[in-house]
Amino acid sequence: MHCPTVESPPRTVAQRTAARVALVLGLCSVLLLVPVVGEWGPLVSADRDVARTAHRWALAGPGVTRVCRILTDWVWDPMTVRLLGAAVAGWLVWRHTDWWTAGWLVTAAALGTLIQQALKAAVGRARPVWPDPVDSAHYAAYPSGHALTATVVAGLLLWLLHRHGAGPVVWRTALTVAVTSVAGVGLTRIWLGVHWPSDVLAGWLLGAALAALAIAAHLRWRP
Repeated sequence: MHCPTVESPPRTVAQRTAARVALVLGLCSVLLLVPVVGEWGPLVSADRDVARTAHRWALAGPGVTRVCRILTDWVWDPMTVRLLGAAVAGWLVWRHTDWWTAGWLVTAAALGTLIQQALKAAVGRARPVWPDPVDSAHYAAYPSGHALTATVVAGLLLWLLHRHGAGPVVWRTALTVAVTSVAGVGLTRIWLGVHWPSDVLAGWLLGAALAALAIAAHLRWRP
C-alpha cells in the first residue's frame, strides 16, 4: 500500500542544513591544518610574503596601525566579544526567561575558547618574529583566537536575531557590523604582525563550523 509523502518540518530541514554546513567547514579546517602541521612549502611561503608586506605597510602607516591596535585590543578583543555574548544571554533570561538558549550561547562561546586553546597547544606554531614589532601577542599562533571568537559569537547572534524576527533595518545593520567585525579583526591581526594569514583563515573556518554546529544542536535539542 502506498503511503503519501510527508514533507520534513522546517525545523528538521534547517537542522540538517546547519549540520551539513558544519561538516563542510570542519573538513575545510582539516584540509588547512594538514599543510600547516606539515609546514608545506607553498603555504609557508605565501604566509611569509603576505606577512612581510603587511608588516611593511604597518611600519609605513603608524596612524592606521594605532587604529588597528585599538580595534583589536579593545573593540574586537575576545574578552569584549565574549562579554557581548554574555550580555545577550542575560537579556534572553531577563526578557524571555529562555534559560536554555542563554546557556547554549555561553556554552558555545566557551567551547570555542577551549578548542582554540587546545589547538594552539597541540600545533604549537610560532608567531611571526620581527626586528621592529608594532604589537605583541601570547600563546601559539594557530588558530587565531580573535578571528575564531568573533566568528562564533557573531554567527550565533545573527542567527538569534533572524530567529526572533528582526526587522530589515535591524538585520541589515547587524549583518554589516558582524561582517565588518569578523573580517576586520582577522585583517588587523595580520596587519599588526602577530598572526600568519593561515592562522586567521583557520580561525574563520573553525569559528563558522562551530557556529553552524551549535545552531544544529539548538534546533535538535531545544525543548
